[in-house]
Amino acid sequence: MERRNFLRNIGSGGLAFTLSSFIFPFDLSSSLNDEKFLLPKHLSAGDTIGIISPASAIFETEPYEIAVETFEAMGLKVKLGKYVSNRYGHLAGTDEERAQELNDMFKDPEVNAIIALRGGSGAARILDKIDYEAISKNPKIFIGYSDITALHLAIYAKTGLVTFHGPLAVSTWNKFSYSYFKKILFDGEAVLMKNPIEIGDNLTQVSNRIRTIYPGNASGVLMGGNLSVLTGVMGSEYMPDWENKIIYLEDVGEKIYAVDRMMSQLKLGGVLNKISGFVFGKCTDCDPGGNGYGSLTMEEVIDYYIKPLKIPAYSGAMFGHIKDNFTIPNGIEAEIDAEKGTIQMLAPAVK
Repeated sequence: MERRNFLRNIGSGGLAFTLSSFIFPFDLSSSLNDEKFLLPKHLSAGDTIGIISPASAIFETEPYEIAVETFEAMGLKVKLGKYVSNRYGHLAGTDEERAQELNDMFKDPEVNAIIALRGGSGAARILDKIDYEAISKNPKIFIGYSDITALHLAIYAKTGLVTFHGPLAVSTWNKFSYSYFKKILFDGEAVLMKNPIEIGDNLTQVSNRIRTIYPGNASGVLMGGNLSVLTGVMGSEYMPDWENKIIYLEDVGEKIYAVDRMMSQLKLGGVLNKISGFVFGKCTDCDPGGNGYGSLTMEEVIDYYIKPLKIPAYSGAMFGHIKDNFTIPNGIEAEIDAEKGTIQMLAPAVK
């Protein structure tokens, strides 16, 4: 269930601790500006992936079965979190239970990677209950998107661990999504992310087109996720520094005026003045809304805030609440080409 639609339905009814063996500081010329970061270990066949539910609950049994079978098909073992099927209102357990589940998975020596079962709502409620020191001592692959953005931002801000905006355990694991997941997390490749070219019976490409907002190439550290969740963390200690970052954003079920409000928040909060590049993925089911008054288009909103920055920027990339999803590492340096619509990782995201 999409994050925003789920919320509508229920409405109607940095640590100083480091491990020298895991830290890889860039030099003074790097866009990381001397930030230090942790690389998780790559996945191998036979490894164990832990499934947790740090946000909203799932009430049917079949999605759990499909998730387990999906990762077993990848050659992985699966360990379900202690509270993964719990419920507290619309949440997958109390804040304490969901935080403990995440903390336990990072501390568990049998678990090699961790994935969120789903997004929804509630991840930000547990940010102050996470054991960031334990994460620093046990760097592992952590993956998910949508509401999981809050966890990505907080974990990076507090520990420097590279985490991954990618499919959830219950996402559609088709060939496109799995290929990026495998290349980045199993094979340790520094991949080129580009939209598929699917002309079919048409004379030109119709779907998944790239729109250049401002031309050029830019390098920087990838950081971003769901727009509404990201802006909800602004002003807290869990928000990373955005200096020389390439910000990537997506959302679902938002009215265009709400997107405008959130982009304004990024501008007024100083985020947009710091970034070196901008990539917008998909805003699924984002429409004008309102009561008959006129509306800006999504293009007009994005262009209003981004074009004056005169930094390389494009929209239409393959990430968001869609079936075909990139796996995007938070904290890895990359280069974007705003005219070709590509993201080139400049280093592997796992060791």
